[in-house]
Amino acid sequence: MSSPDPWPAHLDALVAAPAHHTLLFENDAVRVLDTRINAGDRTPVHTHRWPATLYILSWSSFVRRDAKGAVILDSRTVPSLANPPPALWSQALPPHSLENVGASDLHVISVEVKHASPALAQGSNR
Repeated sequence: MSSPDPWPAHLDALVAAPAHHTLLFENDAVRVLDTRINAGDRTPVHTHRWPATLYILSWSSFVRRDAKGAVILDSRTVPSLANPPPALWSQALPPHSLENVGASDLHVISVEVKHASPALAQGSNR
């Protein structure tokens, strides 16, 4: 089973950033979100409490900042994110905002795994 949510419920992506996250499906095992961040847009600070597979529908450069505004990831500095594969793995994400700094919209379907095995929790690709 998943561990209790370490972050406040009001920071959940669907609550804190509803203009960017839409619930497509949810049950006891998974939650599927449609995430859209238009070019030039920035999300409010929010969390993703479960690890997820991300299916990329359209890609754009982005900057992820922590809750205090410090840059924690600039995709433009990661060569593998210049042309990402169609699907990626993401760990659970603590409070952060994401700014689309590219020319295209960022559109991702995420399948959040609520009951991750120890291998999934550590980021295994198997």
